[in-house]
Amino acid sequence: MSHAPGATAKSAGLPMTSKWDPDKLEREQQELIALEQEPLVTRIRGYFRLTGPAWMQSAMTLGAGSAVASVVMGASFGYQFLWVQPIAMILGIAMMSALGNIVLTKGERAYLIFGRELHVSVAFLWALTTVVATIIWHFPQYGLVGAAFWDVANVAGVANAEGSRAMEYAVKFLSGLLILGVNIYLVWSYGSKPRGIKLYETFLRWMIRIIIIAFLVVVLKTGLDWGALFKGFFAFHLPENPKQWTMILGGIGAAVGINMTFLYPYSILAKGWGQHHKGLARFDLVMSLFVPFVILTSLIIIAMANTMDPQGVVRSDLSPVSAAASLQTLFGANNAIGRIIFDLGFMAMACGAISAHMVCCGFTCCEMFNLEYTPARYRMFTLVPAIGLLGVAFDRPFWMPVLASAIALTMLPVAYIGFFILQNKRSYLGDAVGKGWKRAAFNGVLILAMILALVGSAIKIKGGVWDKLFPKKPQAEHSLVAPGGSRTV
Repeated sequence: MSHAPGATAKSAGLPMTSKWDPDKLEREQQELIALEQEPLVTRIRGYFRLTGPAWMQSAMTLGAGSAVASVVMGASFGYQFLWVQPIAMILGIAMMSALGNIVLTKGERAYLIFGRELHVSVAFLWALTTVVATIIWHFPQYGLVGAAFWDVANVAGVANAEGSRAMEYAVKFLSGLLILGVNIYLVWSYGSKPRGIKLYETFLRWMIRIIIIAFLVVVLKTGLDWGALFKGFFAFHLPENPKQWTMILGGIGAAVGINMTFLYPYSILAKGWGQHHKGLARFDLVMSLFVPFVILTSLIIIAMANTMDPQGVVRSDLSPVSAAASLQTLFGANNAIGRIIFDLGFMAMACGAISAHMVCCGFTCCEMFNLEYTPARYRMFTLVPAIGLLGVAFDRPFWMPVLASAIALTMLPVAYIGFFILQNKRSYLGDAVGKGWKRAAFNGVLILAMILALVGSAIKIKGGVWDKLFPKKPQAEHSLVAPGGSRTV
C-alpha cells in the first residue's frame, strides 16, 4: 500500500494495514470514486457495505455512562430533553470528522501529527489522559456487567445465604471473567489481521443491534406518546433551574470522551482507508455512531419516562439495574421478562464498551512509549485496563473518578482546539482545509463544539472534582442569631 503524500515510512498507516490485499483496496478506492458520481440513494447503498470504524466509537460511548445518564434523564424529566443527545453527538461528530479529514489526507498517525504540528507535550498528554481515563472508566463497565448478571440470577431464584455475600461475589466475578474472556478473543483478533478486524466490527454491530432490540421491545410494550415524542426532539425545551442547566450543558459538552478522540483515527487507518475514503468516513460517523447512539439513548429515556412517573426533579439515586427491576411486572404479574430484557441490554452495552476500551489502550500505549507496533505488544497493552474487572464487586476508590474527571475533562477542550488548528492549517493540509461557505459553516460548528466543550468540562469538573474535594457545609435549616443581634438564614 502506498503512503499518502507527506507521510514518512515511520508515520504512515499501521502495520496491520499492510496486510490488507492491495488489489482489494484499489478496487474499493475505484468503487468509492465511482460512487461519488452516483445519485444519493445509490451512494448510500454502496457506503452501507463498507462501514466499520465508527461502530467502535458507538460501542465506546454506549457504555455504563450513557446507560446511567439516559436512565436518570428519562426518569427525571420524561420526554422533555430528548433533543439533548442528538445535539451533543452532532457536535462531537463534527470534531471527529475534522480529525478524520486530517488523518486521511496525509495517512499519518494522529499522535505523530500532534507531536510535530502542535507540540510533543500536547500529544503526550492526549495519550496519557486517554489511558488513565480509559482505565478508570473501565471499572463501571464491569460494575454494570456484575450488577446485571446478579439481577438476572436473582430472578432465577439465586440468593445469598443469610449473613453472607459469597454467592453474589461468585456470580459477579464469574460474569466478569466470562465477558473479559470473550473480549480478549475478539480484541486480539482485531490486532492481528484484516479478517479479525471484520470479525470484531461484526461483533460490535450485533451487540448494538441486540441492545436496540432489547430496549425497543420495552418501549413498544409501554407505548409511545407521539405528541410528547415530537416535542421532546423538536420543541427544544429549556431547563428551568440551575441544576437542570448544569445537567444539560455538562452532557452536551462531554458527549464524546477523550479516549474516543484518540481511538478514532487509528481505527480508520487500521482499515487501510485513505483520501478516497473521506466521504465514506463521514457517512460511517453518521450511520454507525450518530444513528445508533440517538436511537438507543432515546429508547432508554422513553422507557424510563413511561414507567417511572417523572416529576421534573433529578433522580440521581437511580441505577440502570434498579431501573430494570422497575419493569418486573411489565409483561404481567410474576413475569420478569421485561426486567431480564433490560438487564441483557445493559450487559451488551457494557460488553461493547469494554472491548473498545481494550483496543484503545492497545494502540495508545504503543504510541505513548514510542514502541514499534507489533501484535504481541498490542495484545499486552489491551490488558492494561483489565484491572477494571474488580469493578464487578467493588466501588472505585474515591480519588479515581476525581482524577479521571480532572485530567480528561481538562484535556478534551485542548484536544478540540488542536483539531481545529490542524483542520485550518493550510501549510500542512493544503486544499483539504476546504474553501468558501462550506469551510466557514464547518468552522462555525467546530467553534460551537469547542465553546460547549469548555463550558461542559467546567461544569463537570466543578461537580466531579471541586465539589467532591471541597464539599459545601450543609446550611442550617433554622434561623440563627448572628453576633450583634441580626438574624441570618
